[in-house]
Amino acid sequence: MATGRTQSTVENVRRTPLELAAIATAAVPGLSPTAAAYSPDDDADFDSALLLDAEGKRWRVRSPRHPEASTRLETEFMVLRAFAPAIRAELPFHVPTIAGTVRQGALTTFVYAHLQGSVLSIEELSAGSPSLAQEVGAALAAVHDLPLTLVTNADLPSYSANEFRQRKLNELDQAATTGKIPATLLRRWEHALEDVALWRFNPSVVHGDLHEDNLMVQDDTVTALTGWTDLRIGDPADDFAWLVASNEASFVEAVLSHYTQARREIPDAHLLRRAALLAEFALAQYLVKAMAAGHQSMTAEAESMLQALADDIDEQVRRDEEAAQAAEVEAAENEAAEHEAARQRAADSRADKPAVSVAAIPDADESKSSEESGSGTASNHDDTSTAAMSVVSVTPLHAADRS
Repeated sequence: MATGRTQSTVENVRRTPLELAAIATAAVPGLSPTAAAYSPDDDADFDSALLLDAEGKRWRVRSPRHPEASTRLETEFMVLRAFAPAIRAELPFHVPTIAGTVRQGALTTFVYAHLQGSVLSIEELSAGSPSLAQEVGAALAAVHDLPLTLVTNADLPSYSANEFRQRKLNELDQAATTGKIPATLLRRWEHALEDVALWRFNPSVVHGDLHEDNLMVQDDTVTALTGWTDLRIGDPADDFAWLVASNEASFVEAVLSHYTQARREIPDAHLLRRAALLAEFALAQYLVKAMAAGHQSMTAEAESMLQALADDIDEQVRRDEEAAQAAEVEAAENEAAEHEAARQRAADSRADKPAVSVAAIPDADESKSSEESGSGTASNHDDTSTAAMSVVSVTPLHAADRS
């Protein structure tokens, strides 16, 4: 029963773009919206809209749907204030500026000044020019090269590599208690998290909520990054998870290549492996979040996606095993064929050897008869006996030939 009430509460507070426009006028005195449209966002947490005013300026409104989401927006407010002009000037993109806020009960709605560019889908991003992949890689590198003091001075979360791994282990335990995670995934994630070598990385500043909806693009240029609600010090692989989840391998490799060139330090070798794990594990986090909110449709969606992932992994394991077995059979057949070829070459080599020519050795009677014939001197007698044993072109015989 409690689950149903929570679900109803969450679903009923969704606001339309026109309602958000009305709220924005209270947050920004003098703002007169003339048009409003839906803006992509984390739908479980925020209602968002893009506004156009009478002067042609654009604004973005983000209204939290529950207290935890409101806290995230207030954290972002602190983060954006920490981006001093000197830091903003060094970034290859713009960060949002908050134009005004309005509090309604326990929730605070934020209005942001307009940023150039538009949101592209992951398919549109991956189909873009090579320069767009370079822009995305450079933007990621710029975030991860931000000074750590930006986070620590704002009293935001900071994790060492081991702390981050332990945090994920704790989250895995929490997800397992739901009883809705397929056993295949639990084993897979547990093994990966227990592989200490996989989690050796240098912590850096990470955006924490990076995905295509928080990336503003114009003319193959990344103009802005938005959604700074989860800034922290942690694993840079966090900001690659959305890319790896896209399954656009060539785009991911291109972004990583430019990212590596732009970073001040060389990324660790396991960055993309951890990003893939984090992308998978995000489904478990989504399930836990949906169940905590009592949102039945989100819970069902999460369960479906988790089962589909488990099925894909089981199928991949089956294909890998079949491929390994086929490789073993092929290797055995190749070895047998090579052995037969070697045997045949040996047989052919023996057949080509020159015949051994050995003169017949006369018996004692023949030798005596020859001596009695008186056809030669004593020296000729020696020559005759020696000549009878002369051998020409003797080739040593192999054991096989001797038999």
